[in-house]
Amino acid sequence: AMPRWVALNQGLARELEWPEALHQDPQALHVFSGNAIWPGMSPFASVYSGHQFGVWAGQLGDGRALLLGEIDSPAGPQEVQLKGAGATPYSRRADGRAVLRSSIREFLCSEAMHGLGIPTTRALSLVASPQPVRRETIETAAVVTRVAPSFIRFGHFEHFAHSGEEGHHEALKALVDFVVSHHYPELQGAPNRALALLDAVVARTADLMAHWQSVGFCHGVMNTDNMSILGLTIDYGPFGFLDAFDPNHICNHSDDHGRYSWNNQPQIGYWNLRALAQALLPLIPEAKDDSQIVIDVLQTYEQRFPQAMRARWRAKLGLQAEQEDDGKLAVELLQAMAAGKADFTITFRRLGDFRSDVAPDHPANAPVRDLFLDRAAFDAWALRYSERLKAEGSVDAERAARMRRVNPVYVLRNHMAQVAIQRAQKGDYSEVQRLYLLLQTPFDEQPGAEADAGFPPEWAQAIEVSCSS
Repeated sequence: AMPRWVALNQGLARELEWPEALHQDPQALHVFSGNAIWPGMSPFASVYSGHQFGVWAGQLGDGRALLLGEIDSPAGPQEVQLKGAGATPYSRRADGRAVLRSSIREFLCSEAMHGLGIPTTRALSLVASPQPVRRETIETAAVVTRVAPSFIRFGHFEHFAHSGEEGHHEALKALVDFVVSHHYPELQGAPNRALALLDAVVARTADLMAHWQSVGFCHGVMNTDNMSILGLTIDYGPFGFLDAFDPNHICNHSDDHGRYSWNNQPQIGYWNLRALAQALLPLIPEAKDDSQIVIDVLQTYEQRFPQAMRARWRAKLGLQAEQEDDGKLAVELLQAMAAGKADFTITFRRLGDFRSDVAPDHPANAPVRDLFLDRAAFDAWALRYSERLKAEGSVDAERAARMRRVNPVYVLRNHMAQVAIQRAQKGDYSEVQRLYLLLQTPFDEQPGAEADAGFPPEWAQAIEVSCSS
């Protein structure tokens, strides 16, 4: 019903070597709203199962995602997928639609994460329609065009491992062979492809969790069907970036027990990898006699994640040399931040301008020091930080430049997305487009965007996001 463009990601269109003026092509609007196809496209939906909130839920999707096809690009083959274009064979009596509210959040956050250098699915376009869609209330429909090398999830493997249908193990093997040949070609000669794939996915997932933690990103619904086999951030639902730092923050209003809090994400990443390993067991005959083979691969997460996390904290603190107590220094800062609910993004950004050549309570350090309610706790930590910097011969100006490259000025805070949504629901898409441009370069201060770099307004605390979209 009367689709219209909300936003087009011209940067991604360029990367795909598609016309930047795609939005001026009337046929493109029909294709990206799910009403037409271009020659060569043969859309299909893909079924998967999974665990939701730690409980086996059986078949889950994909009820509202249609793959239009795979295209060649300078970055290699990319899949193009519509999310919200209508019912598929796997919609389970649902409408297969997405609403404008959640689609704006997905479009903006996909590109915000890409701007931050975090592996993610991308968003090429956002199309809206006045067609009514019933969720908690009547909302309007929207379609996001997503792009990624693959949308295959842990849940795809779980589906075939647990389906019990005749030939399901052959289907599972075919899926492993496909993923290895298309996305992990270096594993093709491995003695056991399934085991080698698990090892590679453990490494990518550990790195992704460290990425998320380092920018204060909360996914909100880390079910196994929302975990990418390529280690990409996938399925943006009730996500949130931390404002006031609370390690136990729960961004999903539906998450009654806090399973997916910020602090729990690395542990849940490991839980989900165990579910993937369980799904792959039929293809690892050696594990029947020696399950330690699989356990050893899984347990590499226990070294890989902390190692990746320490590297991230080290970069965020501007440290050049590697020392054993770097993790401790970061944790002590986070504890001081949590005690007074210091803003996560602003604290790390201002820390870049910390002067190590003067006392922590010197007026030059007030911008970062004043973020801490317990000034004495900050001063004690800052003295240790200064000593650490001096020990490695750190130069403040050079450290500040390094820290500005890894500590963003801008993240997609919930209140920013909410303003864009409210305006878009009235037919004004200018704020969606402004935020999209802003978040492409989140490390660079941009004129006129001071409010986006500031503290969230009081009303932002009342925003609630849930799985409903």
